[in-house]
Amino acid sequence: MICKSLASTTKRFARSEDGNIAILFALSLMPILCFVGAAVDYSRATNARTAMQGALDSAALMVAKDFSSKKVLQADIPTTAEKYFRALYAGHPEAENVTVTTTYNPPNGATRPSVVINGAASIRTNFMQIAGYPSLALSASATTTWGNNRLRVALVLDNSGSMDKFNKLPSLQSASKSLVSQLSALEGTPGDVYISVVPFASEVNVGTSHKDDSWLRWDLFDQNNSNSSGSYCSQGSNSWFPRAICKGHGYNWNHTSFTQDKTKWTGCVSDRDQPNDVNSVAPSSTATNFVADQDSYCPDAALLPLTYNWSTINSRIDSMTASGATNQTIGLQWGWLSLLQQSPMNAPAEDPQLQYQRVIVLFTDGLNTINRWTGSGSGTTSDPDVDARMQLLCSAVQAANITLFAVQVDTDGAGESKVLPNCAGRERFYLLKNAADISNAFSAIGTEITKLHVSR
Repeated sequence: MICKSLASTTKRFARSEDGNIAILFALSLMPILCFVGAAVDYSRATNARTAMQGALDSAALMVAKDFSSKKVLQADIPTTAEKYFRALYAGHPEAENVTVTTTYNPPNGATRPSVVINGAASIRTNFMQIAGYPSLALSASATTTWGNNRLRVALVLDNSGSMDKFNKLPSLQSASKSLVSQLSALEGTPGDVYISVVPFASEVNVGTSHKDDSWLRWDLFDQNNSNSSGSYCSQGSNSWFPRAICKGHGYNWNHTSFTQDKTKWTGCVSDRDQPNDVNSVAPSSTATNFVADQDSYCPDAALLPLTYNWSTINSRIDSMTASGATNQTIGLQWGWLSLLQQSPMNAPAEDPQLQYQRVIVLFTDGLNTINRWTGSGSGTTSDPDVDARMQLLCSAVQAANITLFAVQVDTDGAGESKVLPNCAGRERFYLLKNAADISNAFSAIGTEITKLHVSR
């Protein structure tokens, strides 16, 4: 029995494969560890390279902006780029033997200037050393080209009467001229950057030189707003209304025996007929033409079409004064029209081989209080109908792929505009409480516009 049991046990042992599991596991353990370790090491290297790429991209953009705005000289580009890169990449201590090389390529004919930054480094492996790889090399490159984009910027600036308070107008003028200086520094060759200026109140002054242009209509014009007894508008509480606004509100104009004299026109236009008050349709008929009006509170500063004559731009900004009510819609519409190659502003032609960034910077210190049809023009409460027209225009501007920045300074406690945050988007809307903050807001906008001009 013992011999038979031993024989049976011996046969089972011979057939058993249980011990092979341990042997196979021992034999496969090394490559498994190598594969797992390689994955870990490669993941570390990938993270280090991703961080390097981000640092290179940012450094290339920053040095390009510094050079294009004349903050650094060409000879300083390599050292400035490396300084930016190492500051940005300092948070990735695993990388060793980090090297950076920067090349500036000057413009050559149609080829625009560029900066190329190459980075290289290595990381010490934890697992792949077993397989004979003590380190992994990594590299990345970033190229920034500028000058392919052209900038067309409209400054739409509130000139209403409340701008005369709390030092708002002087602060706006100073901030606007600083923004002009910031943007003009991006100019590589004349015409790279154009700026228009659109002062607005309840209406916009387009300049008396346009009195004979076909895009004006005169059926609502009276060069005399009042006589010695007061306004010709029958609505006594709004006695300042000129004829176009008076009749647009449905009031009677009590001056019927007059002869229109266009030579007495001061350059102001009111909203054109709806729905053309909120679009960019070129004027060609009564419904699309602009309404000549004789507003006593017409902005003194006339609209300035796109130009790169920086001294002319600054002079026009300096000539702004505060008077009248607030109609953001008409200001924004003329800012949009100033960017277009059509009547009435006929902006300079654009090269189809180049890219153009069209930007509007809208500044206001209050809420919408009037247009040609609704609103009293007074108080700190927005007129809902004027806001509704503004919202329609904002949607049209956004659909036209125009970048809009909006700045509201609320020194009177009127509260945030109901339309401007949606109009510009929260990321491009600035709500200020003090006139002293206008400068910082415009500086931040200038930085954002610069990013549009400098493309990776």
